[in-house]
Amino acid sequence: MICWQAMSNATKLIAGIILITVPTIEYGGTFLLRILSGKDRQFNEFQRSMFRAGHAHAGVLVILAIVAQILMDQARLPEAVGWAVRIGFVLAALLVSGGFFGGAMGKDRPGGLIALLWIGVFLLAGSAITLGIGLIAARE
Repeated sequence: MICWQAMSNATKLIAGIILITVPTIEYGGTFLLRILSGKDRQFNEFQRSMFRAGHAHAGVLVILAIVAQILMDQARLPEAVGWAVRIGFVLAALLVSGGFFGGAMGKDRPGGLIALLWIGVFLLAGSAITLGIGLIAARE
């Protein structure tokens, strides 16, 4: 049986901040639509695919970050670790998508900002594993 508790103040704060960022993802969608519809021809196929990946990852990882905030209320983690995990999910969304967008600055292969993607990947993995352990530890 699932017993839902009221959201914590931390969840309300971080989820609220995340939701405020959604219009930036929407704007990115209009940018992507302009590029893919042929209205902006300054980008090659490699760059267009990097923009597509960045936009897709932004949307998916923002949803995951919101879900993680709710799950954090059920996890058994020390407060400082909990905050690190909460923020880690948000930063991972920014870094992974930003890494794709930054990587698109290279003409035929990823530019140097692709490093942001890898930092985000490791941050996401660490946050997910830590939250998973906290949830397993919270079982009754």
